Amino acid sequence: MKLSSVIKIAAFSSVLLCTALQAKPVYVATTAIVEHPALDAVRDGVKAVLEENGYSGDQLKFTYESAQGQPAIAAQIARKMVGDAPDIIVAIATPSAQAAVSASQDIPVVFSVVTDPVGAKVVPRLKQPGGNVTGLSDMVNVKQQLALIKEFLPEITNLGVVYNPGEANSVSIVTALKEAADSMGIKIVESPAPKSSDVMIASKQLVGKAEAIYCPTDNTIISAFESVVRVGIDAQIPVFAADTGSVERGAVAAVGYDYTELGRQTGDIVVRILKGERAGSIDVKQAEGTNLFVNTKMAAKMGIKIPASVLARATKIIE
Repeated sequence: MKLSSVIKIAAFSSVLLCTALQAKPVYVATTAIVEHPALDAVRDGVKAVLEENGYSGDQLKFTYESAQGQPAIAAQIARKMVGDAPDIIVAIATPSAQAAVSASQDIPVVFSVVTDPVGAKVVPRLKQPGGNVTGLSDMVNVKQQLALIKEFLPEITNLGVVYNPGEANSVSIVTALKEAADSMGIKIVESPAPKSSDVMIASKQLVGKAEAIYCPTDNTIISAFESVVRVGIDAQIPVFAADTGSVERGAVAAVGYDYTELGRQTGDIVVRILKGERAGSIDVKQAEGTNLFVNTKMAAKMGIKIPASVLARATKIIE
C-alpha cells in the first residue's frame, strides 16, 4: 500500500474517531433522597444551567432517581450510578450525598443542599475539600428565622420542632436552633419523627406544649408537610418553615432560599467540572440569596395575624 493511501486512511479514521467523540453526550446522573418541591426545584435548576451552557439535546444524557426517602435505596442507587460510569454524579440532600460519596472513588460527585457537609462526613473541609467531591451547603440562618417568628409572636416562650433525628442535616439545624433560641429566651420543644408516617403524630404531640411549630429543611418532614399543616389548623398553632416552598404548601411564613436558584448555583459547579476543573479543588459553596414568603390564607386558618412589617418586606404573598 502506498504511503499516501496509509496517510489518507489514518486521517479518515481520525475524523471518524473525533466525530464519535463529539457525538458522545455528557452524562450527568442525578439522585435525591426523596421527591418534594424543594429538591425537585434543585434538580430542575441544575439541568437548566447545563442546557444554558450548551449541554442539551443530543449533547446531554441527564438521568434522575429518587430514593423514596430510604437511605438503603439511596445506597443502591449510588452503587448503580457508579457502575453506569457517568461523567458526574449530582447528589441532592444529605443521605443521597453520603451514599454517593461512599460509592464513588473517582467519578466526580457534586452534592447539593447538604446543610452540614463536614458534620455529615461528605467532605473533610469546606475549603479545597480534595478528592472527587464538592458541592453546595444550604445551612440556614436560624437566628433570622427565629427573629421572624418573634415578629409574629413577641411573647413566645416555647417553639415546637418536628424533625427526623436520623438526618444529619436536621440534627445540625436543631443544635444551632437551640443555641440561638436560648439567647432569645425561647425553649425548643423537640418532637422526633423518624419516618414520614410519624410526622402527624409528632406534630400532635406539640399541642399544648408550644405556641408555634417550626419545620427545618428536613426531607422526612417536608415530604409529609401537609400533616403538620393539618395539626396547625386543627389546634390553632401557627406553622413556620425553613424553606419558602413549604409556605406555598401551608406554612404561615418562611425566610429561606429559592431552591431553583440553589439548583442553578449547583449547576454552575457542575459546569466548571465538565470544563476541566477538579471537583476537590473547588471550595464548597455556601448558598446565596434569601426570600420571605407569607401565606395570608393559612395565617387566618391558624388564628394568627401577619404583622404589617412582615407584609411590607415580603418577597411573595400567597393568598
